[in-house]
Amino acid sequence: MTPPRPVRAVARRREGFLHDVDVEDGAHHLVADEPVEAGGSDAGPAPTRLVAAALASCISITMEMYARRKGWALGAVEVEVEVSYEGYVPSSFTATVHLPEELDAEQRERLLKIAEKCPVHKLLAGETEVITREAGAGAG
Repeated sequence: MTPPRPVRAVARRREGFLHDVDVEDGAHHLVADEPVEAGGSDAGPAPTRLVAAALASCISITMEMYARRKGWALGAVEVEVEVSYEGYVPSSFTATVHLPEELDAEQRERLLKIAEKCPVHKLLAGETEVITREAGAGAG
């Protein structure tokens, strides 16, 4: 499989905490906001909730990719992610995977191990560097 190319996501403030987010130069669009009780308008999920959604979908997709390579009929899979907070900062993510009953014990065990290898899981486990810089900084 070819490694993915670099991705660009841009968040543009609409008003208050409400942001339009474009991924891949507008190929995909979503909205991020904060709940009303945090001062937002709740027009979209908060960024930390988007992270939970990213983890749930990444685990599910990663397990499906693995199952396809193995020739397993995976069937219906559901991944729930619960986020615990310390103040406004996530302190832990708990992913609960619901697998079809038709899978045997070995397949279930292997899929749970594979779930922990999804890229978003690795990101959250602290295996990815994040660099923040101001636009134009360091230029010339």
